[in-house]
Order: sequence, then structure tokens, then C-alpha cells
Amino acid sequence: MKERERGERAATARKNQFGAVGRRKTSIAQVLLQPGAGHIVVNGKPLEEYLPRPAHQTLVTLPLRITNTIGNYNVVAKAAGGGITGQAGALAHGIARALVKAEEETHKPVLRQAGLLTRDPRVKERKKPGLKRARKAPQYTKR
Repeated sequence: MKERERGERAATARKNQFGAVGRRKTSIAQVLLQPGAGHIVVNGKPLEEYLPRPAHQTLVTLPLRITNTIGNYNVVAKAAGGGITGQAGALAHGIARALVKAEEETHKPVLRQAGLLTRDPRVKERKKPGLKRARKAPQYTKR
């Protein structure tokens, strides 16, 4: 009997959780949205400690601010790969996708209009042989 109750409690807890994956450059963020007071935890650290730059914090909280759900959900995320800017973009993408799972009819048009549901496809171009970088060629000398 106790196992069944525990299973039912876990199932109801999962109903209120919304997970999504966000990507940007070479960064990947796994995001879990839970009803709560608005705490954001990334890789076990508070957002302010993990991303100290205010611009990155603003980017991560943008989907929550646009949908007016800043104090309604706790965000637990795991970010990996790339740098802090890519991870901040991946977190914003993941939070936006999780919000759509939570309330699709109200959040999707707003987040789509803001461009937060589209994965930014820009990645660093590979270096080509005979060039110094992806497109920079050695200086040309006529004689």
C-alpha cells in the first residue's frame, strides 16, 4: 500500500514539472520547471553565482519576464559545453521551451514573437586548409 501511495505522489509531482532542452552554439542546457517561488539554480549554484554578468542573468530570465511567470516557477538546470554566453542562451531557450510545455496556448505566441523558441543556428565556422582562420587568407604579395 505504501509503495502505491509513493508512486501516486511521484506521478502527481511529475505532472507539475516541465522539462526541456535548450541549445546555443556548442552549449546544451537541460531545464526542469517546477512550481515555486522563482529560484533559478544552474549546476547546483544560484543563477547570480553561476552567471555573474547582469546581461547573462537578464537573458536567462527573459522568457519568465515576458510571460509574467517570474515568481511562479523554480528553475533547476544543468548546462554543459561552450562558454558562458552560449550557456546563457541555451538556458533561455530551454526555459522558453519548458514554459510552452506548461501552458502552450498562452505562452507559445508570446515567446515565438520574442524569438525565444527558435534555436540560434550560428556556430563557429571551421578553419580551412591554406588559410589562417575560417576565411582570412595570408597576405598577398605581388613580387
